[in-house]
Amino acid sequence: MNSAQAAEAQLRLQEQELEIETLRQRVKSLSKQLQESLEANSGGGQSADKRRRYQNLSPHQFNVREVKNGTGAKRSMVTAQKQRMGRTASIATRQVLDSIAAMQQSSKPYQDHPSVQRILEMFSNPSQHMEYLNSSVFCKDLLKVASKARHVFEREPRVVFIQSPVYVFGDIHGNLEDLHFFSDNIWRLGMSLTAGNFLFLGDYVDRGLSCLETVAYLLAMKVCLPHKVFLLRGNHETRDVNGWEEHYGERAFIWQCRQRFGDDIGYRIWEACNQVFDRLPLAAVIDQDIFCVHGGIPRPISRDTTRIQDILTVTKVAGINPPYEHEQDEYQQVASDCIWSDPASEEQEIRSVNPETGYGDSLRGGGAICFGNKAVTDFLQQQDFSYIMRAHEAHAEGVAVSKGARVFTVFSTSQDHNQGQDAMAGCILVDNEQLQVINRSPAYKNQYVHRRDSVSLATLSEKEIQQRMNLGLVTAPQMDYSTYANEDDDDEDVDEWEDFVSDTEDEASHTPDVHTDDPNYRLSHGRRSSVDIASMSNVHDMELEDDGDMENVKTDRRTASRASIRSSVSTFEVIAENCRGEEDEDEVDTDDGD
Repeated sequence: MNSAQAAEAQLRLQEQELEIETLRQRVKSLSKQLQESLEANSGGGQSADKRRRYQNLSPHQFNVREVKNGTGAKRSMVTAQKQRMGRTASIATRQVLDSIAAMQQSSKPYQDHPSVQRILEMFSNPSQHMEYLNSSVFCKDLLKVASKARHVFEREPRVVFIQSPVYVFGDIHGNLEDLHFFSDNIWRLGMSLTAGNFLFLGDYVDRGLSCLETVAYLLAMKVCLPHKVFLLRGNHETRDVNGWEEHYGERAFIWQCRQRFGDDIGYRIWEACNQVFDRLPLAAVIDQDIFCVHGGIPRPISRDTTRIQDILTVTKVAGINPPYEHEQDEYQQVASDCIWSDPASEEQEIRSVNPETGYGDSLRGGGAICFGNKAVTDFLQQQDFSYIMRAHEAHAEGVAVSKGARVFTVFSTSQDHNQGQDAMAGCILVDNEQLQVINRSPAYKNQYVHRRDSVSLATLSEKEIQQRMNLGLVTAPQMDYSTYANEDDDDEDVDEWEDFVSDTEDEASHTPDVHTDDPNYRLSHGRRSSVDIASMSNVHDMELEDDGDMENVKTDRRTASRASIRSSVSTFEVIAENCRGEEDEDEVDTDDGD
């Protein structure tokens, strides 16, 4: 740039600065005139200035809502209502407080229902409710809570998305003592008053001796707090496993149902609980970052979908083992992988895991799979997750880490898994970006009565019961349940419960692909199950007494398992047909009377 151009640029800059200064003076003059005009109109003086500076705000708000015009109508209208606010409350604060009050009011009927209250009182001190646990009242309460929970789970997706803080629990297996430890130390004031959510990863029944009490308590808490308590499905929440009475004996869920309430009613309770299990979610995601499942990550079925989409596509009512007639084979495989798979060991990584897919045959056998480092890496990268939390394997420390500290295994029972007397029950607290392990020390003793025999007193003599009462192991119940013993299923409490579940039944009836009439679902005993449980190796609690011919033993176990399931389901179907026949006769008699 030469001197002439520089001089010209300097001249233009000076002209712009002069123009800006002129505009500033003009704005200042207009502002002064406006202020003088306002003072003249208000009467002038300092009092007017104070009135202008300290205006009183109206303590009201207009609440605009969209409401339905009539019952069941599709049309809606917008209404505006003037409401008074608190002196220090903002509109946003008021809305949050109103929503909390509405949520508490909606959950109050569930918490106050007599059936739920009796179950919660039983859990607080089982030794004082022995008569209740062996009465028809507990049977009816469990059936009612299961009916309610069934509709609650039908409204949940197969993958639930949860926000931290979350307490994550592994296998419970009917161990009420360790569950009491968590109750005494984590939700001491109750789950409703404890910050955070609660996620259970499955396997609530079998192996332990308090399966009925465990299921009743967890379902009751789900009914009371459906948006705070989440239950996933484990491999023991299938009929092939929890109906394997020939293998688990008195520790089988079906055995405890039959032993407590007899064959007919016991099968009915067993089937009612399994209908709830058929509707349990298969996985959960915490903070869009941690994938939670009972077993492990499923194999992909298509390149066009993600694994989360595959799990979400699984039918809302899935038997898995044995399957229902409406279940598709590929999604039955997805569900089976979620509840049965394990992380591959170092030896499996070398010998049996496919380096291209990252999957291989599990040490359990029976068609179950394991997942290696490549499968974990591909899954986490595809979903943009950081960790996998699962259960399914016993660990004496309660929590174990594998696959480069990317897979956490949580086990929440310290008994019945041959882990020794020093085994611990653990859980994990997920709080934003922090993971905290909580273990029960073997030296810790809570207020729970430490006993390893069944709660049933039916097999004890009066002398033996009296001896246990003298030792404090059995105490007289605080509540007299004999008044409920002769009640029929069609009494007043059933009518009360119908009002209790009417809201969810109406919602479920309008849910796509969900049938609330259970007879519409037919188990397909001829179809192949996803895994062959009878041929699995380390699923057993005990070793064979003699070596013998292993193939014959596997065949006998497989045949006995299938026979037990067919017998159980057939018995329940007969009971259901008889109940429907009695209802039809009652309807005919009523019509004739009219």
